[in-house]
Amino acid sequence: MRAFPVAGPAVTTPTPLTYRDAGVDIDAGNEVVERIKPLVKRTFRPEVMGGLGGFGALFDLSNKYREPVLVSGTDGVGTKLKLAQQLNRHDTIGIDLVAMCVNDVLVQGAEPLFFLDYFATGKLHVDTTVAVVSGIAKGCELSGCALIGGETAEMPDMYPPGEYDLAGFCVAAVEKSKLLDGGKVRAGDVLLGIASSGPHSNGYSLVRRIYDRAGRPAELEVGGVKLVDALMAPTTLYVKPILELLGKHEVHAMAHITGGGLTENIIRVIPDGLGLDIEASAIVLPPVFDWLQREGAVPREEMWRTFNCGVGFVLVLAPGDVAAVSDALQGMGLAHRPIGQVVQAGDGERVRIG
Repeated sequence: MRAFPVAGPAVTTPTPLTYRDAGVDIDAGNEVVERIKPLVKRTFRPEVMGGLGGFGALFDLSNKYREPVLVSGTDGVGTKLKLAQQLNRHDTIGIDLVAMCVNDVLVQGAEPLFFLDYFATGKLHVDTTVAVVSGIAKGCELSGCALIGGETAEMPDMYPPGEYDLAGFCVAAVEKSKLLDGGKVRAGDVLLGIASSGPHSNGYSLVRRIYDRAGRPAELEVGGVKLVDALMAPTTLYVKPILELLGKHEVHAMAHITGGGLTENIIRVIPDGLGLDIEASAIVLPPVFDWLQREGAVPREEMWRTFNCGVGFVLVLAPGDVAAVSDALQGMGLAHRPIGQVVQAGDGERVRIG
């Protein structure tokens, strides 16, 4: 008997899918690259080899140093990023990103050579991305650091709509003989504090909590400027003036005042057996910090260990060098003042603020 085929279930052809259907827009990524190319190009130094688009970035050290020591650093901007996104202010957060990295490597006397960034988001918004990278390029220009590479990652479902994340990576170099490692620090050395532009990029989980509890007073002024402008002021880039200073004056050590504030950062560059006596009366809280302390009822000790309290960078100097360095900083337009001294460490805590 002849068998007849039995009809099976109908076969349907799947709808073709593209990467864009999955949430990744390659064309938008390419547009970002094209728009940032001239911005990145402006940051290049003579040592940069090649251009954008390679799998790795090249930098030639051969003609600049005899015994180069490479100093590397990586950082982000903390939850200041959340405030930037909340306020829709994306043009200066990149400066913060660069500053947090280059100011750190500067502490050891190193010159930032090149910088790489990582930008990640769920859905790529071209204008926002370009604004952020423009800030990164501006920060690199202001610190003499080449924006030599980066990564823009569009990752659907990883981030809520409108949100993005940032990370920065910096490589610096210093002659081995000029490396600052704290070895020259002695009891009696003076702490010379250099002014910050505001909270910089630290303590923003507390800043945002206070700002939200106060009702997000966008129009409130503190010290003659809007509160939101004071909170979003980009981190000061200390690189160029401090490198110039190091070429003319002896500095025993330096500290970048970041997370941990005054109590936990300066001591990192002070050798064992020595401590710090910081004069509380020398640290006058700028208006934005005064508002944060009052509105948040933040205890004084908590202010010291959370914020820079108006001091963004600290030089440790022999007493006889303070006057000359102070004159030099004055000529550079950097506000500063002595804030304490190095002392012999006692049996208790190594840092005293009183």
